[in-house]
This record gives sequence, structure tokens and C-alpha cells, in this order.
Amino acid sequence: MTAKKKQAHKNVKPAKDQAVAGAAMPKAKVSGGSTAAFAFGKENYRLLLIGLVVILIGFLLMIGGGSDDPNIFSEDIFSFRRMTLAPILILVGYGIEIYAIMKKPRD
Repeated sequence: MTAKKKQAHKNVKPAKDQAVAGAAMPKAKVSGGSTAAFAFGKENYRLLLIGLVVILIGFLLMIGGGSDDPNIFSEDIFSFRRMTLAPILILVGYGIEIYAIMKKPRD
């Protein structure tokens, strides 16, 4: 760079609304004087847990339906519970998880 460009570059100031590099994130006050920053609120964690339970129930409903004897075919594998209900529960559980992540925590 030439001397003029270096001098012009030094005089440039960032706009007021731009974030300053190294700025700290706001932290929540916790009783006892310490500070902590949480990504989610209490309701978000509760929704995450509910979604996880719904997904687990969906996978548990898919268990079974096979035959003990490999020479005998069992129609139980194509039951309503395994083919329709369980996948719907799993998708609903994932929907709850996405909602829990996207939901803004209350201040």
C-alpha cells in the first residue's frame, strides 16, 4: 500500500451500530452475585424433554412383529401401530423438538 492509502485506512472508523469485535454477550444475573448465560429457558428444556419422550414412544411402538420361525411369515409387521402410528409419533416428536429450539425464551 502507498502511504496515502495507509493514512486513509487509519482514519476510517466503524459505524456506531456495528458490533465491536470481542464484545461480550449479555449475561443473566443469578442469585448470589454470579452471572450465567443460558441458551434456552425453562419452558424450552421442558419442550425438548417432551419431544424426546414422544420420539422414544414412537420407536418403542415399532418394536416387534417378527416371527420366531424364519420359515413362517408374520403379517404383524404390517400392523397399523408399526406402519402408521409410530412414524407419525416420531415426526410429531421431531416437530416438537424444532419448535422447542426455535421458541424464544421468556425474559
